[in-house]
Amino acid sequence: MTWASEFYSGKPVIVVGGTSGIGLAIATAFRDAGAIVHATGATDAEVAAAPATGISFLKLDVRDTAAIDAFAATFGPVAALVDCAGVNLRAAEFTLDGFTTALDINLTGAMRLALAFRPKLAGGAILAMGSMFSFLGAPHAPAYAASKAGLVGLVKSLAVAFAKENIRVNALAPGWIETAMTEVPRANAARYAELSARMPLGRWGTPADIAPAALFLCSPLAAYITGAVLPIDGGYLVN
Repeated sequence: MTWASEFYSGKPVIVVGGTSGIGLAIATAFRDAGAIVHATGATDAEVAAAPATGISFLKLDVRDTAAIDAFAATFGPVAALVDCAGVNLRAAEFTLDGFTTALDINLTGAMRLALAFRPKLAGGAILAMGSMFSFLGAPHAPAYAASKAGLVGLVKSLAVAFAKENIRVNALAPGWIETAMTEVPRANAARYAELSARMPLGRWGTPADIAPAALFLCSPLAAYITGAVLPIDGGYLVN
């Protein structure tokens, strides 16, 4: 992605939840564009399993405000903060403990990060990770859907609140992407085919389908875009 090198070469970029799946694809794309990438995982195991090739990986629990503040304090100006941290606890979300845990990670964690990195991001960008379930109900994961819908409101609110500091705030809304989070529906051949048939583009997405949009929205090419939520779903939502 040579076009991106013009914007990111030598620039610090933070990718929270960047040790696997969509987050890793985004972190790798920024690295390939010449950015100095710091990516985090929620556990020591996630960090240990990440492919440490030109990316600095470290542990960060987005439920831990003090840890986030300490992490942010280690940086000077940052070009982009990308938050890919998220969980889908499925049946456990029908308990209050599971519901509040998912909200704390998926939604409150995003606010913690935005507050901590706000002083570092003047002229930069925040990119949150929504979902098609920002716009749809999820009968098997109510907290996941609630948190992703709430994230849209948060993005729009912060886009206005941070605009005077020239901090743009946007989100991506991936559809059915082949990651560990979608392992359950992918394991069911009939369900996989049913979902594929609804997508006008006729296939599930991959993490590599998401990364270019992240590079674009965090770049000066998107200098007049803020408060936007971009679906990347093969047309799933419009069909």
